[in-house]
Amino acid sequence: MRDILPADKARRERVLSVIRERYLAHGFDEIETPALEEYSRLHSGMGGDNEKLAYNVLRRGMDAEAIREGAEDAAALSDLGLRYDLTVPLARFFASNRGQLPGVFRAIQIGPVWRAERPQKGRYRQFVQCDIDIMGDDSSRAEAELMVASLDAVDALGLDGASVRINDRRVLDWMLDAFGFTTDERPGVLITIDKLDKIGPDGIVRELRERALRQAQRPNEEAVDAFEAFLRRPQTMEFNPFGERQIRKALPENAPDEIVDHLVGIGEAVAAGRGTEGDIPLVFDPFLVRGMGYYTGTIFELAHPSVPYSLGGGGRYDGMIGRFLGQPVPAVGFSLGFERLVDLVELAADAGAQAVVLVHDPDVPVAELVAHKAALIRSGSRVRLERRVKNFKALLERSAADGYTAFATVSAGAEVGALELKPLT
Repeated sequence: MRDILPADKARRERVLSVIRERYLAHGFDEIETPALEEYSRLHSGMGGDNEKLAYNVLRRGMDAEAIREGAEDAAALSDLGLRYDLTVPLARFFASNRGQLPGVFRAIQIGPVWRAERPQKGRYRQFVQCDIDIMGDDSSRAEAELMVASLDAVDALGLDGASVRINDRRVLDWMLDAFGFTTDERPGVLITIDKLDKIGPDGIVRELRERALRQAQRPNEEAVDAFEAFLRRPQTMEFNPFGERQIRKALPENAPDEIVDHLVGIGEAVAAGRGTEGDIPLVFDPFLVRGMGYYTGTIFELAHPSVPYSLGGGGRYDGMIGRFLGQPVPAVGFSLGFERLVDLVELAADAGAQAVVLVHDPDVPVAELVAHKAALIRSGSRVRLERRVKNFKALLERSAADGYTAFATVSAGAEVGALELKPLT
């Protein structure tokens, strides 16, 4: 968990303002949910490994004996926890407020989440998530709207050339079934497949065979052989843009028409929304897994050629809201990796608002200083007062680092509104 210094905070807010403005332009409405959620919701089995990283809050009023009795049961000790993502709170929000929301609800959620991560570069225990979600729409229109809005936001941040890797959980289930893996084997196999980018085909096959040796309920050898043969199949180097041909060439034969048509439809809609019908910014990836247990259909990740990691992702989670509401509600969401974007993008300071440092002599009366400051504020400037120090250059450099663009020196008796502003650059 980090302290954010003024210059960094200003930069983060500029990035957020761009993202928020683009999402609002696409018809999404911003909401806010509490930092705390009920323990039972956060540990419903749908949050994947994130549930293990949740910060839990001790029940109020427990004495030492009650704590000792519940030492082996976290649910007995905790009734609340800090949210580890924004999707679980959103599902609860929609179920609680559905009567006041439109049939198809497009939500923006921006806020901090908490996970008990091992601290390391790029991984924080408190970080900001930036989500958009659509509830109540089971058509491919929802996925297309999310992708177009997110690509638009990334473009506005100056990251042209972004694309979306896309897959479908139903494709993964069908593919593993075609290879011969049983339903019980799939979760473990998917965990291994999710490492393909890191350990390559050889590593995937080796791990599956090692799993077969150490587990009683293990992937059968025939299924692993079939999967290995598929990974090592001869492939041509021809380029196929996103569409039915690319999807079918990436899968075993006889892929379900319904799922392929769904993915093709998303691509056509995204191309139309982007105004690039001949250049669809999607890439089908049959081995994209995404580890969240609540995904039920389409899954996707945001990629950019400048970095080897994803800049966001999401998917369809049609089963989650129904657990709170008691009836099925389709839902799909997209989360931008805000912390990664902040480190990557370069945004200029707001040119519309001048930021001025007034460096004053020690003998300038307070009333005069406040009058000079007020006059500049009325003109639309942001103003900071600084007393003159020996190291004048260091003062100006610090002010520039804090985002100030101009300065003026103030002496006693100076006319209000007549100060000479000089650029800090």
